[in-house]
Amino acid sequence: MKKASVVFLGILCFCVCRVCAKDRPLMRDFMGMCVHTVQFKPDLYRPVCRLVRDYHGLNWDLGSERTDFWPTFPFAHNRVDWETMYAGWNKAGFEIDASIQLGGIEADKWINLPRDAETYGFAFARFFGPSGRGLVTSAEIGNEPGHYDDAAYRKVFTHMAQGMRLGDPRLKIVTCAMTPGQSHQYAKSLECVKGLEQLYDVINFHSYAQVQGWPTWQRSYPEDPSIPYLKEARNIIDWRDQNASGKEIWITEFGWDASTKPAPKEGTFKDWVGSTEREQARYMVRSFLVFSAMDLDRAYMFWFNDTDQPQVHGSSGLTRDYTPKLSFYAMSYLYRTLGDYRFDGIVTRQTGDLYVYRYTHKTDLAKLIFVAWSPTGNERTVDRTIAVGPVERIEKMPLSDKEPETIPVIRKPNGEVSVPITESPIFLFCRSR
Repeated sequence: MKKASVVFLGILCFCVCRVCAKDRPLMRDFMGMCVHTVQFKPDLYRPVCRLVRDYHGLNWDLGSERTDFWPTFPFAHNRVDWETMYAGWNKAGFEIDASIQLGGIEADKWINLPRDAETYGFAFARFFGPSGRGLVTSAEIGNEPGHYDDAAYRKVFTHMAQGMRLGDPRLKIVTCAMTPGQSHQYAKSLECVKGLEQLYDVINFHSYAQVQGWPTWQRSYPEDPSIPYLKEARNIIDWRDQNASGKEIWITEFGWDASTKPAPKEGTFKDWVGSTEREQARYMVRSFLVFSAMDLDRAYMFWFNDTDQPQVHGSSGLTRDYTPKLSFYAMSYLYRTLGDYRFDGIVTRQTGDLYVYRYTHKTDLAKLIFVAWSPTGNERTVDRTIAVGPVERIEKMPLSDKEPETIPVIRKPNGEVSVPITESPIFLFCRSR
């Protein structure tokens, strides 16, 4: 059963939003993707974003036996040529955030942790940073360092960050994945970096739309009010406002697994529950939209490529064996369409019914795009009559490499248009009078 309602997009409310809210980043400076070193194919992924987050192994640089030496950049200890690889990504148009993985080097295996961590931080920043080779613009000290206790993480963070500050003050320093609560396997408590505000620029966190963890790891749609997905972001923002005012906040992992295979009959993932590829595409794009309306500075989705494994993080890719999935086309469309636009206001945010957001062009403020969707996890279509002013065209987010479906502009009195709303966002291209 379809139902109709009217949503008015008043000019006055947006004037208030623009005055009250700080300028949001352009979507091309907001959307990112997690990748991995030599497996990444930069030319393939150019259509989806310009920000990439690389899992950069500390043990690749130092090995696993000794930490008390000057790194041999541009070569890693295992002889990977970082300069050639990262320069290739830069040439393809990518800006790199290096997530320095602490795995492979335990806290008690550093020869002299304060000295060696500071030496590594200094050498890394001086070589890779904007003032050096200009290969990376930011570096995370740890990804999910659950194998370090809180005291050890604070120690390695403090000394590595001090080295980075000395090596290149222009390099942005990013925390590992943080949580406002107690530390756990996948995140460190924000208390670990409290009082160290001069040593970092960005607070980092991960969030997945899980209904439950083991044994199903089942995930829901992003706007689901019953899960902590968006609440975690709000809690991080609240902590920042109270304890580290002015710091940027990045979410550097979110995503959905979508395998074409059933769960294995035995083993750890026998009860695993995945999403469909259509759900993955829709939920990922809607996450970028929802995050863009929050006080976040970047959002990196997980993951770039998969091999269709029916397990946690086994089918999260935009591509499968480097062949684009539905999510690849959906993210490409979002990046292509809103890249030069920034979030400019929430028109309506009705839980379980309708979301409508407004985006404004970076230079031509008369160019507006309204994005509308059903914030649900079920297949439904509801008719809406929306007053947006002059509408030039309406497009539905595509899930293929074909041209997006154009929705007829059915104009009603007083500048209103009638549109079908589904879980796939529609984009209304307008020009203000």
